[in-house]
Amino acid sequence: MPKVKQSKRRHKFNYNTDRKKLKKKFIKKSKPRIEHAHIRNAWDDNKSTARNLQEMGLSFDPNRSLPIKKQTLLGEDDNRPAQIVTKPYILNQLQEEASLKEKDCKTLSSDLIEYVQHMIREHKDNYKAMARDEKNYYQDTPKQIKRKINEYKRCHQQHYEAFMSSLSAPQPMDQ
Repeated sequence: MPKVKQSKRRHKFNYNTDRKKLKKKFIKKSKPRIEHAHIRNAWDDNKSTARNLQEMGLSFDPNRSLPIKKQTLLGEDDNRPAQIVTKPYILNQLQEEASLKEKDCKTLSSDLIEYVQHMIREHKDNYKAMARDEKNYYQDTPKQIKRKINEYKRCHQQHYEAFMSSLSAPQPMDQ
């Protein structure tokens, strides 16, 4: 069987490639950055990914950690070696973080807040009148306006309460 033409050709040194950059790039790919601080601190570069995760009590392959149980004959026992977790504190910290409630950090734009406040100020809770208002540039339906107002109530609760209390306060008359 004949050889490929290129295999006979002499290899030439490529002066345009930076070997140092190539090595750094390879190392960066082989050891990716771990975002979670606890896992990053407990990580051992000399061990494989599967071994590191096993020591932390985490799963590398979900199919192995939760296998599909096969039907066994009566009297047969599974004699699998128990996985030894040498770093259980990481698993505990991950569980604590998962149990914390996530903060609702959604905010509304100042234009939308202004729009909602104008609608409430002018029409109170009459959504049909809000839909016919001249400031309703995007021609929102009454349901869409109601949804925007409820979003404002949910995201900026104290701001909404302060706004409603300022509306209910008696206005001084100009003389």
